[in-house]
Order: sequence, then structure tokens, then C-alpha cells
Amino acid sequence: MTRREVLESLSGILLGMFVSILATSVVSSSLPKIVSDLEGSQSSYTWVVVATLLTTTISTPIWGKLADLTSRKLLIQIALTISVVSAALAGISHNVGTLITFRAFQGIGAGGLTALATVLIADIISPRERGKYMGLMGAIMGVSMVGGPLLGGVITDSPLTWRANFFVGIPFAVAAIVVLQRTLHLPAVARRVVRIDYWGAILISAGIGTLLLWVTFAGDKFDWISWQTGAMIGASLVLLVVAVVVELHAAEPMIPMHLFRNRTLVLAVVASVSVGVAMFGTSVFLSQYMQIARGKTPTQSGLLTIPMVVGLFLTSALIGQVISRTGRYKRYMLAGGVLLTAGLVLLSTIDYQTSLVIVSVYLFVLGAGVGMLMQNLVLAVQNTLAITEIGSGTATVAFFRTLGGAIGVSALGAVLATDVRDSLAAGLAKLGVAADAMGGGALPDLATLPAPVRDLVERSYGDGIADIFLWAAPLAFVALVCVVFMKEVPLGTKSGVEQLLEEQRAAEDAREGAAV
Repeated sequence: MTRREVLESLSGILLGMFVSILATSVVSSSLPKIVSDLEGSQSSYTWVVVATLLTTTISTPIWGKLADLTSRKLLIQIALTISVVSAALAGISHNVGTLITFRAFQGIGAGGLTALATVLIADIISPRERGKYMGLMGAIMGVSMVGGPLLGGVITDSPLTWRANFFVGIPFAVAAIVVLQRTLHLPAVARRVVRIDYWGAILISAGIGTLLLWVTFAGDKFDWISWQTGAMIGASLVLLVVAVVVELHAAEPMIPMHLFRNRTLVLAVVASVSVGVAMFGTSVFLSQYMQIARGKTPTQSGLLTIPMVVGLFLTSALIGQVISRTGRYKRYMLAGGVLLTAGLVLLSTIDYQTSLVIVSVYLFVLGAGVGMLMQNLVLAVQNTLAITEIGSGTATVAFFRTLGGAIGVSALGAVLATDVRDSLAAGLAKLGVAADAMGGGALPDLATLPAPVRDLVERSYGDGIADIFLWAAPLAFVALVCVVFMKEVPLGTKSGVEQLLEEQRAAEDAREGAAV
């Protein structure tokens, strides 16, 4: 493919990625308002996010396996359709349960876009050149991540209300489908018969879902150390062990176990879990910090998260260019691990009165770390895999990154709910106010609270969210350690399609030689 053809095809792929992230990020700044209007609790707030991450996690390896077996172009168009239709249905929700349900369907589409965009880039671009295009993907992610909350905040504060946020992705999705249809022309290659490992998908889904339910309910519905905890953890472990056994014997496993013989993939998986916890598990609660601990509007909340996205945008784009020129990537991943850990440690020191300038600097450091680390973990893995396993390998890394995010959001949300509840109860007792005066666990609306209670709420959420960053910091350090032990392999110079066609021609020549 010529450079022009590559860029034309890439435009449709990146537009699809933009749609996926926009559909999720556009509601991030308005989630406190949405959950409050629908009379949801802190647990509801957490599950609006976890539902999407959970189905993204579960569906990502399925999409990755399908990508190795059938038309990737058709798959990404289907994923786009699922993503925006379910988002639009979420926009007409009238209770938190319905919202969570449609957000779960939205995650299925997002799982496809997450896996397929990276796989398609591997199809048309060689590993050596892929660094700068991965950087471009990071830049697109940055634009959609910063533009989404800003647009969502403006819409929420306008007469359109927060419901319009769920419909803004539709025109972009239509455009992405049209662009992909017109520009993405992959040569026909031999594909195997499609066989989906349904039992593996069901067992993995059930095991992870049980674990997340335990994290959400423990400390609230029952004690952390209780028979319910033992039953749920035991059930989750049994389901996941059985899933591993099924995957070892399945003809087309969702997550091929032999991939874990690849040292780079194993280290990237562990690092991706840590990055997922640090990235999703902290960024999700930034809107609550800005709106509840600092009393900002949804629009202001979106503006105040810009530094983190600018850090991600700059490092993704610039470091991607450098990697393509030099062919070296490990040193930049090490720097990303250091910045990610440092950013989380710094953010653990904030409270409800910390200067927003200082908070912005800390957020920039965190974003820079994510930008240097996230996409380059995928690049390192793709560079060591056979072309026939690119889809499964890429999806496996994305699976564990999103799994880390889902567990992180669920676990850190449970910690936040417990901290805030205890802090509010103690503070209300000192003020002589009944503990149930806050509305039975529903997210508070600061505008309706008297000054002393408002100050208490702001302090409680400020301190609780700072604790979340502190809990996430050791996990970021784990990602750094994984990168230290990762072996740097020289980046290849042939695209995925070129490798596949070469293998196909070699096989045909061998058959002809045997016939002669």
C-alpha cells in the first residue's frame, strides 16, 4: 500500500476508535448529575462504569478470535453499530438499572473497537513504522478523551440536558462506517472455519462477574470477612479454574493458553492489568472529585481534566514518532512507568482545598505516564507474535487491561463508598444531624445542602478520592517492574498482510513443488 492508501485506511480505523472513546467519555463529566437525577447511589455510580468495562473485557477476546477467523472490516463496522445504538438507548433510560443495562451493551461494541482497531493497524503497517501510528492513535484517544468530557459538560449544562450526550456519537459512527467501506481494502487471504469457544466465554464471564459483584457488595451488604465473601470468592475461583481447563482443550480457545509461553506477552499482561487499574480506576472518580469535592459544574469538571489528557496526547504522539525513527521502545516504557507511579503518589496528597494548579500538574504527570506505556505494551507484544496470532494476542492484552480497569473501578469504588460513608456518619454526628439526612446513600446534590454539611461532604469526598490514588500507586509500580524485565526485540519491517501473503505464497509454492 502507498502512504496515501495507508493514511486513507487509517482515517477510517481511527475515526472508529474516536467514536468508541467519545461514546464513553462524553458522559464522564455528567455522571454525577446523571446518577443523582436517577436517584442512584455510590454503588450505582460505580456500576454504570463497571458494566461497560465488564462487557468490554468479556467481549474483547471474542472479537479478537473472530478477527483471526473472518472479515475484520465487517467486524469493526458491526462493533460501531452496536456501540452507538446501545448508547442512544441508554439516553432514554429512566432509572439506574436500565442505564446500567444499556451501558453493558455499549461495552460489547467498545470491546470490538478496542481489539479490531489495533489489529487492523497491524495488518497494514509494519512494526517499525507502527510506533508513530500507535502514537497517532494515542493522540486521537487524547482528543476524544478531552473533547468528550468538555462536550458532555456543555450539553449537560444546556437546555438539552445530559440525555443528549448519548446521541452525539451517532453522526461520527455513520461517518466512520462510510469511510471504512470506501478506504479499507484488504486483500483476500485464506481464513479458517469460524468456531467460537462459547463455554470458555461463559465461564470467564461468570467467574469475573462473580468477583466484581463480591468487590462491590463486600463492606456494604456484608462484611469483608464473612461466609458470603468465602462463597463468592470460592465460586469465582472454581469458575476461572474450569475456564482455564476448557481453554486448554478447546479447538479455538477465547484466550489461547500457549500464548503465555511468550515472556513479553506475560509481562505485558501483568503490566496491562496494573495500567488498567491505575488508568480507569482513578480517572473514573475525577469527575466526582471536581464536582462533589470542589463544587464545580460538569463543564468546569471537563475543563479541569484537560492536563491529564494533554499529557497523554503529547507523549503518545511524540514518543511514537521517536520509536519509529529509532526502533527502540523499552526506555520510553520505563519512563512511562516512573511517571505513572509518581503521578498517582502525588495525587494521593490532594484534598478538597488543594490548589487546582497543583492538581493540574499532577494530572499532567499521570497522563504522560499512561501515554508512554499503554499503546507501547501492545506494540511490544505484536512484535513478538506470529501473524496468525496477532488478533488473539492483541485482544488478550486489551482483555487484561480492561479487566484491571473493571476490577479497579469496582474495588476502588467500594473503598470510596466505605470511606465516605464512615466519614459522613462521624461528621454528621458531630454536627448533631441524623445519619440518614443525606438521603439513604444517594449521591449528594451540593446546591441543596446547608453550608456546614456541604463542607463535610466536600472534605469526605476529597479525602476519600485521594486515598484511591494511594491504593493505585503500588499497582503502577508493578507495571514498572514488568517493563524492567521485558526483553526488547528489534521491530519488524513488514506489515501483517505482507507477512500473511508471503506465508500463503510459500505454502502454495510448497504444494506445487510436492506435486511436481
